[in-house]
Amino acid sequence: MTALRSRLVVTALVAGAALLIPRGFAGLQASGQQPTFRAGIDLVNFGVTVTDRKGSFIDDLTVDDFEIVEDGKKQTVTYFARGDQATSAPPLHIGLLFDTSGSMGEDIKLARSAAVRFLNTLSDAVDMTLVDFDTEVRVAKYGQQDFPRMVERIRSRQPDGWTAMYDALGVFLHGAAENDGRTILLLYTDGGDTRSAIALGDVMTLVRASDVTIHTVGFLEHQPSNARVVQRARLTEIAETTGGQAFFPTAMKDVEAAYDKVVAQIRAQYSIGYTSTNAALDGRWRRVQIRVVRPDLKDARIQSRKGYFALFKEGQ
Repeated sequence: MTALRSRLVVTALVAGAALLIPRGFAGLQASGQQPTFRAGIDLVNFGVTVTDRKGSFIDDLTVDDFEIVEDGKKQTVTYFARGDQATSAPPLHIGLLFDTSGSMGEDIKLARSAAVRFLNTLSDAVDMTLVDFDTEVRVAKYGQQDFPRMVERIRSRQPDGWTAMYDALGVFLHGAAENDGRTILLLYTDGGDTRSAIALGDVMTLVRASDVTIHTVGFLEHQPSNARVVQRARLTEIAETTGGQAFFPTAMKDVEAAYDKVVAQIRAQYSIGYTSTNAALDGRWRRVQIRVVRPDLKDARIQSRKGYFALFKEGQ
């Protein structure tokens, strides 16, 4: 699956901007390393889901049912897999971004239950990465056999401190760039950010560049009314930019309904890869359109990211 690996280069994405080291990035700070994003793309890879007019997932398509156009030029698909086919589907990596800041005080119990509920639904994941954040950002990766330890860590964190959500998202995307296969991230937060070194615009650039599918779970019920609209829009943008979904639960029944949709999307997701006909690695944004060309599915809705950044060659 090495052909599916895509990595990020910060200099190719944030022109002229320096990536600041997120506070509490203990895994890298302790070793003296910098959280840089490394170069190299073999295939341009997209996670794609297709729904009909009623919103039901269409999971029986073949490679011939898709057309990919990059900056107006048709591309040739060289990798194709369906998420519901265990033997051929690419490895699945799960990530959880878990907000433990002080503003989550009234929602932390529901958030904990939501996170554990989700982990129980995907036993076929290769590994699970937990990034819990408040003023600091902490990262740990677990195998399936370590599931109880991960649950204990989620349950043991008490809400306190400021909210470094953008830093946490940047840290996760850094680590996920090394993954082979599909990476699905669930972000649990109240949507505010009060502490990050990374600006919203820069983290959205990283989100657009990554092939991680992000689903956001926003706990906004106890947030000030004047902040809810902004926070809801921000979490929705993060999710939809990657082809994911945004959910705003107020009770466990809402969480369960959301997870049914997330798991259905994961199982129905196609992995599609191609080598671009444009060999220039100039750091520019490439607009990609993915279409279903089967005549009876003209009204089908495509969920996927909208393009990618071509990476700088080393030394540029």
